[in-house]
Order: sequence, then structure tokens, then C-alpha cells
Amino acid sequence: MAFDVPAALLAKWREIGLVTDQTLGEAFLQTAREHPGARLVVASEVRPASVTLGEVLPAVRRLAGGLKSLGIRPGDIVAVQTPNWLETLQAHAAILLLGGVILPIVDIYGRAEVEYVLRQSGAKAWITADFWRGKDYAELGTILRPHLPDIAHIVIGHAPPGAIAWDELAASPPLEQFPAVHPNDVAMLMYTSGTTSAPKGVQHSHCSLMAELRSMQKPNMELSFLSPWPPGHVAGVLGLARYWAFGHPTVLMDRWDGGEAAKLVEQYRIGYSSGTPFHLSSLLDAAEAQGNDLSSLTDYMLGATMVPPSLVARCEARGLRTYRCYGLSEHPTVSSGSPSDPLDKRLNTDGRLCPGVEVLIINDAGDALPVGEEGEILSRGPDRFLGYADPALNQDVLLPGGWLRTGDIGRLDAEGFLSITDRKKDIIIRGGENIASREVEDILSTIPGIREAAVVGMPHPTLGERVCAFIVTAKDHDVSFDSISAFFRDSNVARQKTPEHVVFIEELPRNATGKVLKPALRTKLREDQT
Repeated sequence: MAFDVPAALLAKWREIGLVTDQTLGEAFLQTAREHPGARLVVASEVRPASVTLGEVLPAVRRLAGGLKSLGIRPGDIVAVQTPNWLETLQAHAAILLLGGVILPIVDIYGRAEVEYVLRQSGAKAWITADFWRGKDYAELGTILRPHLPDIAHIVIGHAPPGAIAWDELAASPPLEQFPAVHPNDVAMLMYTSGTTSAPKGVQHSHCSLMAELRSMQKPNMELSFLSPWPPGHVAGVLGLARYWAFGHPTVLMDRWDGGEAAKLVEQYRIGYSSGTPFHLSSLLDAAEAQGNDLSSLTDYMLGATMVPPSLVARCEARGLRTYRCYGLSEHPTVSSGSPSDPLDKRLNTDGRLCPGVEVLIINDAGDALPVGEEGEILSRGPDRFLGYADPALNQDVLLPGGWLRTGDIGRLDAEGFLSITDRKKDIIIRGGENIASREVEDILSTIPGIREAAVVGMPHPTLGERVCAFIVTAKDHDVSFDSISAFFRDSNVARQKTPEHVVFIEELPRNATGKVLKPALRTKLREDQT
């Protein structure tokens, strides 16, 4: 491993099979040979597909040949901003076989986020759709090209001047021999919202991602998996990888629709899935309205936000076992429940620690706390990331012995179940999307008439949280909810960052040192909702 862990711990991870010398590309080639009939279905109105892994392999070889002809070499970063399409899977596999680094970008990101990520990462190429969900990415590429001279835009479908058409690249002579890749080489760079306005580049190796895939592998290879996660998120990347690295039958959705999901579960006899409470509740609502048969779906993992007990009870009545998990981009799955756990554990905890994972609960002084006491969570495991692309960010997060400061608050019980009780990091989790409060506050501060702003998460029954802004206005300035919404709409940032609830307040609550007391703001929201 490329980060500092005790030799005995690394040996333990090897002994239990979580750490090996196999790269992601090697796993793909092996699985394509051993399970060529493994099927992938892409549910899409614009680019539907149904293929086997044996059919995917030749296409990946051709794409790898095309990328190599563009000059992509081991260590080069290639950004991929596409939905859950077959082309996304092909791009990931081809890049990794070349020893390149995949840079997934959320497909709904606006110009500001895309330009920052492409510039900050030093990406050599950018694979994107031409048009998707009302956004013209070909036009965006034309706008950004003069500011990013090292980027070769690869556009699916058609290509504007200066870009390369996907179909042209995918028709390249196939690459038969691939460069040597070390399992500790960086395989993925993913930018994630943190507590500051600048996204952080999270680096994962082939080794860490393979360890994550192995630890979460389902024993029944016949069960079909429905993935609603967009591939700009770590859950989406892993959903794709489980198919081409292990051959698990998979159905992908390029955009979420509860009614369509219910039909897919019935049609393909989906056995397990994962998502947020929003995904699950809308799936159940649609199935009840449409009369779909969901009896095959018996296993559902919930993550990314708070889980209403009423939703779990609703699933129990259907024979659907739901359970929670906890993770972050830096450490994808720290803990996970299972369908066999007792109901109270599935309802009230985030599951047991995953294989190879260890957790310490510490107080503000850094002292380890006993079982049952609440404190900050430190985690380590074979699937923990290598570190941030900016090494200066590692100092306060990566600790000796391979420990990661998660910034989340929780406790471990005597049976080894982890419960997340609060977040030390100032983020909002809306429908599985991490939103940095600081970033939204920085945008609000540029609006004329706003003197101060504090942003917190507002509880929501399906999305988990929504963005709520507490605003202090300057005198004689007319600021309204509508004017704030219009400003964000014109700011070229992802739309989920726009405040959905605004509270105008005379002054923000502060402590003796002047720090805004966000717990007091959250309490006010809860009181206002009761």
C-alpha cells in the first residue's frame, strides 16, 4: 500500500484476501474470460444497451487503442463526465488497462465546477456526452477549450471543431498488449465537496478499489443488481466496476425515475440494490401505483443520509430487508449492515465494520473512548484512499498508522455495530449529493444586499436534507428568495446547491469567539417544523 500502515496489518489484509497484486484491468480481463456471458443492461431513452461481458471486451480494446493514439500513457488523467451508459463502462476499463487514471465528474455539474476540476486535476482528456438533461456539453467544451489547452475533448455522438467524435475513437484498431501497471498506482481521482469551497481530489489505487470491491462482493453471482448511482460518484464507479471486475449481472439507470425502476425490478427480477431513502421511497410509491411485482427484491442497502424508521417498517411489511451503511469517498464503505441483522440493528445502526476495517472513537483531545461513548470516528482499512491530490490537505486528515479522520461523530456498541450520530464536517447531504455549506455561503456573500449568510441542512423525509440559508440583509436592500434563486441559476454551479429554503434573520447566533452557532440554527429549523 502507498500509505503508512503497520506491516502486520498489511499482512493480515493479504491473508484474508483483500489485498492482492491484481489490478482493476487484470480483474476485467480475467472476468471477461471466465464469465463472458455476464449481462449488462442500460436502461436509457437515449442510449439503451444490452450486452455481455464477452461483447464488451473487444470494444474496450478498440477504445484503448484509440486513447493510446491520442497519447494517453500510464499515469495520465482522463476525465469522464457521462451518465450510466455503456460508453462510460468502456471508458473506465480502457483507461485503467492503459495505466491511466479515471477522473469521474458528476454529469449535472455546471461550467464552474467542470472548469475547476479539469484545470486542478491536469487531465489530459475529457470524455463527455454531447447533450444530456438539457445541457449542451459540446457547447461547453467549445467555451472551455481556450482555457484548457491540454484537454482533448471527446464527444459522444458528434464533435464540434477541435474535438474528437466518440464513434471515430471507438473504431480504432484494437490494442492487444497493455502496459505494466502496479496495483499501488493511482487508478481514480475523484473530487468531492468538503468543508471549504475548494473541492478536494481523492486518490484511490487499484489496490484500494479492488479491496473495496472484494469486501462488498455478494456470494450469489446470479443475483441481478440495479444501480441508480450516477458514475460521477464513488458508488456509481463501484457499481460499474462490480460488473466488469466480477461479472455480477447489472442493470444501470442513466437517470432516476421511480416508475421505471419498479418496472426494471419486475422485468429483470432484480435481487438487490442500493440507494438513498429518496430512491427507495419513490420506488415503493411507483410500484404501489403501477402494480409492479417487487417480490424478487429482498436486499436493499441505504446510505448517504438519515433513514426514516417508517421507511424501514414499510419495507419489512413487503419482505424487503433494508439496512444502512456508512462510508465516504476517502473510505468508501467503513461499515455495512446485512439482511440477516436483527431489525433493531438495521433500524438504528450503520452496520458492522467491513472486513479488514478498524475504527477508533476519539474525544477532542485525541484520546480513544470506550465502547458506547460518542466521539469522532477514525477509520483505516485496505480500501482507504492514498491521500489527496494536494498533499497539503493530508496533514490534518491522515494520521500515523494509516488512520483517517473522517470528521464524522459516532459510537461503537458492544456487538461491533457503528452508529453515526452527527457530522463534524460542515456538509449537507441532499439525495446522496455532498454539498459544502461553505461553498454555498461564499456564493451568497457575493449577492448585493446580503451582509451575512449561514447555510445548514434542513431535514427532509425523502432527500434526507435540503439546503437552507439563514440570511442577514443590509439595510435598504431588497433581497428575496426569488432573487437568490435567480442569482444561483445564473452562476453556472450545480443546481442542487441552490438554497431551497431561506430564513431572513436579524442576526446570526454566535459564541463568545464570534463563531456562528449552527446547532442553534438547526434547532430553530426543527422547532419551526413542529
